[in-house]
Amino acid sequence: MGLGEMMSDGFLTTRLDEVINWARKNSLWPMPMGISCCAIEMMATASPRFDISRFGSEVMRFTPRQCDVMIVAGTVTYKMARVVRKIYDQMPEPKWVISMGACASSGGMFRSYSVVQGIDQFVPVDVYVAGCPPRPENLLRALIELQKKVSGDRTLGNLLRGEKIFVPEGSSAESLRSPA
Repeated sequence: MGLGEMMSDGFLTTRLDEVINWARKNSLWPMPMGISCCAIEMMATASPRFDISRFGSEVMRFTPRQCDVMIVAGTVTYKMARVVRKIYDQMPEPKWVISMGACASSGGMFRSYSVVQGIDQFVPVDVYVAGCPPRPENLLRALIELQKKVSGDRTLGNLLRGEKIFVPEGSSAESLRSPA
């Protein structure tokens, strides 16, 4: 059967992991962790002016078991870090994290004993959003970057082919359970 015959019959050939990644990247469900002032800008992305639903992320769930993207927006204290990590652990795999704002990414202007100097100390961060507070356009740009990352994921294909998945040492949930 030639290519012309297949096209006229409506055949489409692709890899299974590409189809699944296409579905994943166009239906990311955010878990909003609005801890301080960046949360206002995160809420603005759901407004008609910025319209996060254009990217398939309009379903903001407030239960971690229905989400696959955690957006941490704001200052995280050590007391709150345990809560953020617990919610992250409750999210199903695959899951991603967006660190929104200077405070979540690096502690911001708060150099005190109670503020975590970057959430990457206790959760793996996929995309950082710069700004204090960042504009809604920056969060949308981060979502687009995350979609690019999700579309390039080959984990499912490797699992189906029986290949071993490399997990870096020290990245287990037990080693990241409590912040330093």
